[in-house]
Amino acid sequence: MNYQKLLLEFENQLDQLEKENEDILGKAENGKKIVEKCLLKLCKEVYGKPFPSQGAEIDFFKNIKPMIFSKLIYYDEVFDIECKRPRDSDQILIKYYKKQMSRYETFFSYNIEFYNYYRRGATSKDDKYFVRGNHDLSLPMETYHFITDKEFSTSQDETVSFIMAYDMLIVYLQQEIDRLKENLEPQNSEPMNINSGMVWTGSKTDLVELLYALHASRIVNGGNMDIKEMVAHFEQMFNVDLGQFYHTYMEIRSRKTSRTRCLDQLSQDLIHRMDAKEKD
Repeated sequence: MNYQKLLLEFENQLDQLEKENEDILGKAENGKKIVEKCLLKLCKEVYGKPFPSQGAEIDFFKNIKPMIFSKLIYYDEVFDIECKRPRDSDQILIKYYKKQMSRYETFFSYNIEFYNYYRRGATSKDDKYFVRGNHDLSLPMETYHFITDKEFSTSQDETVSFIMAYDMLIVYLQQEIDRLKENLEPQNSEPMNINSGMVWTGSKTDLVELLYALHASRIVNGGNMDIKEMVAHFEQMFNVDLGQFYHTYMEIRSRKTSRTRCLDQLSQDLIHRMDAKEKD
């Protein structure tokens, strides 16, 4: 089965939707409609038909279906969040958004065993998790019943969809929080101007990984610096634009192999230098 044409059409429709100047509720509603139509088409392609191999079936339920289904969860959640958001001060709204984010972190903790399995790119249990007929394992806290038919679902493809969707939602909420914080903070009439003469020559992804490691370790300002502020300083220092660094961070979190690739390489390089010095 070749899903590339369907997936390409789906991505183009969502890209066009994101470019439209529409309010967030309207965008979420239209997004849900696009995703539902795509899921129905996908279901017709799969329903009652055998896959050419078990590997093809695993790939479909581990990668292809969640790629689409996660968008439905995302738009559904955005619509619900924005409908219920308090019409109050920015401080109250920030607390509201943070509370929503904590729900998603709770989901990750609730499904920690499978979450770790999926994040590290493990495959040993794929035949149990992503092959139809194995429904004896726990499902996520929420369920979209209309597409969990036994012919179109496995025990954990929905869990993968929730993980992907909640990653996107955390990015969305963090961006909204940052926007609100900017409104609260007094504007500095003298922009930061650092002419360090240093240029970051590694990949932007590596720098984002390094920044989040520094932020997580709380070794800069005792942990009392927001990640966005830290990014701004490093962008100035190294003459680099990190763009949508939240999205980059989510891509790092979703790596199938090492999620600390840059840090691992830095450690190896330092150990190599130390070993080389000892031999001199």
